[in-house]
Amino acid sequence: MIGSRSRPDGGIMRELARTSPDNPEFARVVELARLQDGGDFAFDISPEPAEAQAIARLMGAQALRKLRFQGRLSPLERKGWQLEGAFGATVIQTCVVTLEPVTTRIDQPVRRRYEPMTEPVATDIMLSAEDDEDVEPLRPTIDLGLVALETLALALPAYPRKDGAALGPQVFAEDGVTPLEDEDVKPFAALAALKDRLDNNS
Repeated sequence: MIGSRSRPDGGIMRELARTSPDNPEFARVVELARLQDGGDFAFDISPEPAEAQAIARLMGAQALRKLRFQGRLSPLERKGWQLEGAFGATVIQTCVVTLEPVTTRIDQPVRRRYEPMTEPVATDIMLSAEDDEDVEPLRPTIDLGLVALETLALALPAYPRKDGAALGPQVFAEDGVTPLEDEDVKPFAALAALKDRLDNNS
């Protein structure tokens, strides 16, 4: 259920639903039908301590020290929505060379566009080269927490290393296949745990 509460700047931010079968770690679900005024919807979300622990486990990290995702949803034509936000997180990972803790700080913008689709489309995120942002099919809800988790998974180093810790280049290939360097597979490695969890809940 979406209620409302005052923001420090004097505005109103509606409460977000915190349950989702596809995202038990950090659900913050906007029910679009409840945004009756047709204006911008501002958000500013962070995990509770138990949620932060669950996110760290999902990402294979030692700890999630901080995570904040803030921005706004703005209405578009044809009942679509534009998401623009700023994502920040501090994560403690394990160095793949020394096994010591490594602190990773992430700060980056997030842009998504949600549009009604007239034909069936794949559920995978589509990249729009024209707008340089992710375009997704519009559904009745938008889970801001899931957007945050996807952003975190893509941004985390797949092979975290302490300064000065050397590790030779890693090559991944089957027989007869052009090899990929470790940086080539970074996004896929970082998203693997999240994708597995979502697949199990589908």
